[in-house]
Amino acid sequence: MAFTAKPEVLSPRLKRGGKAFDDENLDLLSHVLDDFIKIPGTSIRFGLDGIVGFIPGIGDLIGGIASCIIIIAAWVRGASYPILTRMVANVAIEVLVGSVPVLGDIFDIAWRANRRNYALLTGSIYEPRKHTAQSWLFLGVLCLVLATLVLLPLLLLTWVFDGLFHALFGTSSHGLFRSL
Repeated sequence: MAFTAKPEVLSPRLKRGGKAFDDENLDLLSHVLDDFIKIPGTSIRFGLDGIVGFIPGIGDLIGGIASCIIIIAAWVRGASYPILTRMVANVAIEVLVGSVPVLGDIFDIAWRANRRNYALLTGSIYEPRKHTAQSWLFLGVLCLVLATLVLLPLLLLTWVFDGLFHALFGTSSHGLFRSL
């Protein structure tokens, strides 16, 4: 007796969220969070994320939590890990820079992480190769910038201590370490 069973095809992620993670709802959410209010006579637009960001201490954290809905939707819909990492980086940049009083809030309004993340989500679904390659490039540049931000203070401290040793002992720190 031959066994002929058809394999079950599973989606890449769970189908939770139903219609909540549809394009229409996510587009509306990103619009409400980033650009649903327009300042009359200008092209400046902002949303609830920009308004909530003005609350000292927790405003940017609340905006970041709301921004995570689009990231969760991207994960549920099967976006690639480079896309998801880039989306998390967008929100992290928005929250970290946005936490600076006033200037950070202006950056938050201009950065529009939710609109960026929605565009990444839709792009990753309709043009996955293009957006994955761009995401890898973005992540590479981000890692380079972070490495530079770590190395510059270390180089500055080395330079300061070298000058301090030279001033105190009449020699550079390089000569001190060579004699040990």
